Amino acid sequence: MSETYEILALRYARMTERTRFDNFMYPDDHATPQPMDYFVWVIRNENRTILLDTGFDRTEGARRSRSVEFEPIEALQRIGISAESIDTVIISHLHYDHAGTLEHYPNARFHIQASEVAFATGPCMCEPVISSTYTVDHVCSLVRKVYSGRVQFHDGDGEVAPGVTVHRLPGHTLGLQSVRVVTESGYVVLASDASHYYENFEMRKPFSITVDLPETLRSYARLEALATSRKHVVPGHDPLVLERYPAWKPATQDLVHRLDVPRLS
Repeated sequence: MSETYEILALRYARMTERTRFDNFMYPDDHATPQPMDYFVWVIRNENRTILLDTGFDRTEGARRSRSVEFEPIEALQRIGISAESIDTVIISHLHYDHAGTLEHYPNARFHIQASEVAFATGPCMCEPVISSTYTVDHVCSLVRKVYSGRVQFHDGDGEVAPGVTVHRLPGHTLGLQSVRVVTESGYVVLASDASHYYENFEMRKPFSITVDLPETLRSYARLEALATSRKHVVPGHDPLVLERYPAWKPATQDLVHRLDVPRLS
């Protein structure tokens, strides 16, 4: 039997210096500023709490010139969730900004696409233009968890819990997965980097980092097919998310917002 969930977007970092040249494969106005927000997502109800992605810490942020306001573990603590209490983590893909603090969750089982692990440890990583978006220590951390029996592999569509499913949507990487969640307002799809910004899937404007363009375009269509409506698709890095969904509480404005409720705009 399916269950419904609350979904919280936790913003932990922001990069204000980006432009459309940085964010789109074919920028229409390359010099226009377009900031990027960094999120992790909490999917929860009275039965369970699931974390989507683990973000990156201050050390990784400094190495990549990204300013971290709160490490993801701190963002969780601000809403009363300890890392030790989380037993289920979904990893959308292994890029540095989505899988950088795996060691903070000692009791978790990690869900990932088998194709993403194969991609992140395979011959494509011999090419710096592809491997630069991964951090080898993060990938090795995931591999160690494979050997300790703490990784659940998926091959395409799979169920993580009643009402929470993962779906392989390649393009940005070869094994990226998005998450479909049953909520009181319908099927919400957390795209992660299957669509960084609303414009990516709404206007069919691919993100600048894309390893397979045809797959990316097919994944945009799949995002829309999985969700109750276009308004139920949540991109992975768009600051507009914090304008289109309400804050969890007044004190969490621009930091923690609810995604399981109807959009404000």
